[in-house]
Amino acid sequence: MHNLTDKSTKIVATLGPASSDVETIKELILAGANIFRLNFSHGVADDHKLRAQNIRTAAKELDISVAIMADLQGPKIRIAQFKNKKVTLKVGAPFCLDGDLDLEVGDETQVGIIYKHLPKDVHAGDKLLLDDGRIVFAVTHIDGNKVHCTVDVGGELSNNKGINKLGGGLSAECLTEKDKADLITAVGLDVAYIAISFPRSAQDMIHARELVSIAGGDSRLVAKLERAEAMHCIDEIIEASDAVMVARGDLGVEIGDAALPAAQKHIIKRARALNTAVITATQMMESMIEHSIPTRAEVFDVANAVLDYSDAVMLSAETATGNHPAEVVRAMSRICLGAESSPETKISKHRVECFFEGSDESIAMAAMYTANHSAVKAIVSITASGDTPLLMSRIKTGIPIFAFSPLGKTLRRMCMFRGVFPVPFSLEGIDNNNVYQKVVDTLLANKQVSAGDKILVTCGDFVGQRGSTNTLKVISV
Repeated sequence: MHNLTDKSTKIVATLGPASSDVETIKELILAGANIFRLNFSHGVADDHKLRAQNIRTAAKELDISVAIMADLQGPKIRIAQFKNKKVTLKVGAPFCLDGDLDLEVGDETQVGIIYKHLPKDVHAGDKLLLDDGRIVFAVTHIDGNKVHCTVDVGGELSNNKGINKLGGGLSAECLTEKDKADLITAVGLDVAYIAISFPRSAQDMIHARELVSIAGGDSRLVAKLERAEAMHCIDEIIEASDAVMVARGDLGVEIGDAALPAAQKHIIKRARALNTAVITATQMMESMIEHSIPTRAEVFDVANAVLDYSDAVMLSAETATGNHPAEVVRAMSRICLGAESSPETKISKHRVECFFEGSDESIAMAAMYTANHSAVKAIVSITASGDTPLLMSRIKTGIPIFAFSPLGKTLRRMCMFRGVFPVPFSLEGIDNNNVYQKVVDTLLANKQVSAGDKILVTCGDFVGQRGSTNTLKVISV
């Protein structure tokens, strides 16, 4: 169970060749990882099945709840290959992205494209950014399936690099046939979350949810915000999702570096206002792929995401292929704890002037404001769905929220929520009158409270029934 010195911000760790065995996963959990990301851009279904199995084995051996997030690849908007694997492009030189060219014969003047729709999506004057913006082309004209360009920013370009259009506007479907097959695999693995790449609208998320339902699953959905178009309908996408990810790689390329920090802050603010979890991701501790300590800039980056009140911060290649995955998670945990010690992370005006729709939100808000303005040691939510702890976690606080649930699926889902610590809690054989005593006994047994402490408990008249939270009790231990 949670130690009171543990961080409130959750860490998403991506698994890969450096981190997929049971012992390494256990080390990552003990270092502070709460959610494990399976990146479906790499590997085959059997790789992901084995990783999911190893995550569950590690979590069971440590008796700790962790979540699994399957991250779908999304459309491959990429160039094809060069006959010598890479070329060096000079500024001002002409270059052609050719939809008719063989996929393996590119040279210094031309290359094939895997994304065949590109010539229909671009116009003269558009800027195309390749390899995360390291190479920039200005489109001069379109000739059938050929996109003729001039090199604006040159350098080395190698096989299969991604293409973005500055300002967005590429029409690739959000879910490819590969994604639809991978989604069925993810549902079969019963993952807590499925991340959807490149959604442009709420409709993309609604469609993905329908596919999860058809596959017989109930995994929650994460919208990866990485398209310029998504920024124009941000609230609608957030409301159609269970969590959102500030996917700063592609988003930064499409909207431009200078606009990215403000976009990140805006997404986090809107997600929290709309009672949705939010992950900040991409290159957070990139230097630690090789080095044993982060740069000062990375420390500031992670800390700022924590101070903005992200629910989770994410590691990609740092844990998937890096030299010391557990050390990266330990470093990130330290930074989270340091940022969380700031007084501003404990003061909240969230929804203070709002009208609450349901009794569960009223109770959640009442609990948090009571806790923040009195001497309360712990907040306990007895929950079947995890919805009340999510609502509670939107309020800034320094007080731990212990989410007691008998349902493993709910416990894993709550691993995403900032400041929420899932606790397995069996309701078998106890009536409503004895529930509060069992809550106190559990907290005492785990040394979370002492005699004389005050705790808040929320639950429903019928403990364990979804959506029935209507009671707030103040209890002295």
